[in-house]
This record gives sequence, C-alpha cells and structure tokens, in this order.
Amino acid sequence: MSILTVKNVSHGFGDRAIFEDVSFRLLKGEHVGIIGANGEGKSTFMNIVTGKLMPDEGTVEWANRVRVGYLDQHSSLQKGATIRDVLKSAFQYLFDMEQEIFSIGDKMGSCTEEELYKLMDEMGTLQDILDNSGFYNIDPKVEEVARGLGLRDVGLDKMVDELSGGQRSKVLLGKLLLESPDILLLDEPTNYLDEEHIDWLKVYLKSYENAFMLISHDIPFINEVVNLIYHMENRALTRYVGNYDAFQEVYEARKKQVEAAYERQQQEIGKLEDFIARNKARVATSNMAKSRQKKLDKMDKIELMKDKPKPSFDFKIGKTSGKLIFKTDHLVIGYDEPLTKPVNVYLEKGMKVALTGANGLGKSTLLKSLMGLLPPFSGEIETGENIEIGYFEQEGQKDNYNTCIEEFWASYPSYNQYEVRSALAKCGLTTKHIESKVMVLSGGEQAKVRLAKVMNRDANVLILDEPTNHLDQDAKDELKRALQEYKGTILLVSHEREFYEEIATHIWNCEEWTRKIF
Repeated sequence: MSILTVKNVSHGFGDRAIFEDVSFRLLKGEHVGIIGANGEGKSTFMNIVTGKLMPDEGTVEWANRVRVGYLDQHSSLQKGATIRDVLKSAFQYLFDMEQEIFSIGDKMGSCTEEELYKLMDEMGTLQDILDNSGFYNIDPKVEEVARGLGLRDVGLDKMVDELSGGQRSKVLLGKLLLESPDILLLDEPTNYLDEEHIDWLKVYLKSYENAFMLISHDIPFINEVVNLIYHMENRALTRYVGNYDAFQEVYEARKKQVEAAYERQQQEIGKLEDFIARNKARVATSNMAKSRQKKLDKMDKIELMKDKPKPSFDFKIGKTSGKLIFKTDHLVIGYDEPLTKPVNVYLEKGMKVALTGANGLGKSTLLKSLMGLLPPFSGEIETGENIEIGYFEQEGQKDNYNTCIEEFWASYPSYNQYEVRSALAKCGLTTKHIESKVMVLSGGEQAKVRLAKVMNRDANVLILDEPTNHLDQDAKDELKRALQEYKGTILLVSHEREFYEEIATHIWNCEEWTRKIF
C-alpha cells in the first residue's frame, strides 16, 4: 500500500532549480535513506512532502488517516515544560481518551436507562483502545526511550528551557519515537547524538515496524538501518534497492556504463561528422551525406553528469605561538549553576585535542570560556602569548538575510570581489550559492561559508565546535585531510569517532569532569 505519492514535482529558489519532475512512492514498512551532496535539495524535499513548502509544479498525496511524525533540523520546544512532560505528550491522545472516560462516568449518575447503555458501550470502546495501546505502560516506555537517548542522565524533571541545543534535539526525537507514527521523517537525526545513543537508535530503527524516511550524512548509520536508497543528484531522485553499500556498487557500475556508452557514441558521431564533411559537396555522395546528417540529427545524445565542485580546505597558519596555549586552574564552567567539577587541563602548542562526551556536559561552554567569550563560574584560565584563534561555531545566525558574498565581506572588508568569490568557491560553493542569501542554503552549505571565514584567517589555534554537522562525505574527507596537515594547535568537539580519531593526538573526555551522575 502506498503511504505517500509524489508526482512530477519541480521546485527552485529564484533561478536556481533544486529538482525537476521528481516522482516518488513510499510503501508501508519501507525504510528509506535520502542521500546526496550538500545543497541537492534533501531538506527541501522533506519540507515539500510535509506541506511546509509548496512545490512550483507537481502534487504530493498522502494516504487517508496516515499519522506523520517529522523531525527537522530546526524544530523547537514549548517553554515551561519538563523533559518528562514533553515525552509523555506523545500519548496526549490517549490521555484525552482517559478524560473522556471520566466524563462519561460522571454522566452515568444522571441519565436514563437507555442513555446508560449507550454510555457504557462508548466507555467500553474507549477502554479497549487504551488497553490495546499500552496506555498503562506509558511510564516504562518513556523511561526506555529516555535511557536510550541519554535523557535520564540529564534528569527527566529538568525544564526544557535549560537544555543545550543537542539535548533539545534528543527530547524532540524521543517524543517522535514514542508517538510511533505510520511514517517517521527524520532530517539528520544523529547530528546531536553521542556514539552509544546512535547505536541505540540503530537498533530501534532496524526493528521499527512502520515506514521511515531519513536524511543523513552518517554513512555507517544509514548503512545499517535502511533497505532503500533514494539518491538526489542533478535535480533528479533515483531509487536503489538495498543499503548504502549496495547503492554505491550499483551507482558506480551505472556510471561506468554511461561513460562507456558516451565514448562509443562520441566515436560514432565523429565518424558521421567526418563522412558528412567529406561527402556533402560531391554530387555522387551528397544523398548519403544527407542520410548521415538525418541520423545524426535524430540521435538521442548521451550527456555526462557534470562533476559537482569539490571543496578544497586549507587553513592558514599564523605566527608562531608560545609553548602554552591554555592552562586552567580549578576551572569551573557554567551559567547560573556549575556544569563541571574543577577542571585542570594544559593545552600546548602543536597538540590536537578532541573533546568528547555526551551532550549537555559543557563542551561548547568550555570552548567559549577558554576564548574569553564567557566568564568562568570559578577558577582561572591562563592564556599563552601570540595566540591567534580561528573559531568555527556549531550553528550560524538564524534568518541570515546576507548573501554569501556580504557575509564573507563583513569579515574581510579588504578583499576585492574576485577574492571573496574565490574563497567561497574553494569551499565547494557554486556561483548560484555564492549569490544566494545564507538563510536559503542547506545546513552543509552554510557550514562551508563559516569554514571559508575560518580558513582565510591567520590562525595558530583552531577551535572547532562540531564542524562535520551537516557536511556531506566529500567535505568531511577533505576537512579531515586539511586538519591532519595543519601545523598549528587544534581543539575540536566532535561526536564522530571515524572523523576525529585520525586527527587527534589527545582525547579529553568531558564525562570525567561533569557533575552529572552516569
């Protein structure tokens, strides 16, 4: 049975076409991975199927009474609720039924015998629904999901207003999973999850009985949980049966077949054009030349896909710093209350440190405290001499109406337009991207703009807060290479072990400093 049918959908922003004549059908129980490079339109496609965006052309049809659960990159939580409140709200429709049963009970005391039978019948129907929906096991279900996503460590009675961005994403994901909709739509669900929680989500999704579609650049994750791949490339959406590895094998084979067919066709075209050129002026052979020309005109010419511009990252090294970069003396970080026990660390020139640990432990807060952007809760920070910092923030400014050129130029006013465009293009952004407003770019494209700003700064210390979030695989691989070759000092927050383990010379596990009990 088809849950979702997309027919001949086209969409674009301005004169930039995102996809053209795309059709798609999702069947009950299918586990679909939507993949593609940054900016190919994956999140735009999700927004169209959920009705957040209207397509320029085409239709989107959902089956009747389908419950859809959507987690996007920019979901938000209502203030004034605890984590437990939000998770339990996944079952609000069942709590409403319980209230309806209580209301029916109140009516029974003052009704006729005929009305009583009707009310009893109605109450029985509602009670059957509650019994069959696991209503009386809601608390254990909430506990299970909270444990799997690491929310019990945060505390289920904590107000959502006090949570970090990563923790808020976990709460939204937990609520969505508890709702168990007919179809789950997940946009980069692993971005703010730690390794153990990604492993838990893998197990959960592999056994998920209903359908889901997910966007992810986490190849090991997507490889384990999907049975269908839809690849978005060059404004088209192509279906492949199997996981990511199976897709890669078929995709490469098809690409070689097309390239071989293109070469054969080009040879044939060359022979036809040569024959026509030599024979069209001769009376005896002009008819044969005309026949060849007709054949050439009718030929369905094969076109090779243009290679997407690949990023080339290269971080400038500043003047030589002193041996000491940062040293902390019983540093406690936090806002209204302390996040850590006293922290004593020493960052020395040339060290490449990966900060690891669960979300909400204060990794981003530690980075900002070391840079002087936040005051310490208590303790001291000693900063070395001649420190030049290149800082990559985890998320950029929301609703940024600057074009990419304006955004970059604000940081480098001495650059001419050619230099600005070259710096952005080097990060894999096309002319259309560069001239677009930052807010209409994908998360990965926005990350590349922020990386371009860091790359063009003379820096002997790079402080990078989750730089791989939203980046496609090509960009991740290139960033890893650039950081491996960088001669300065690096302080890196990342949850992707396969990314940081070949870069880091030292690991700082923030769970050793936390005041939370695991």
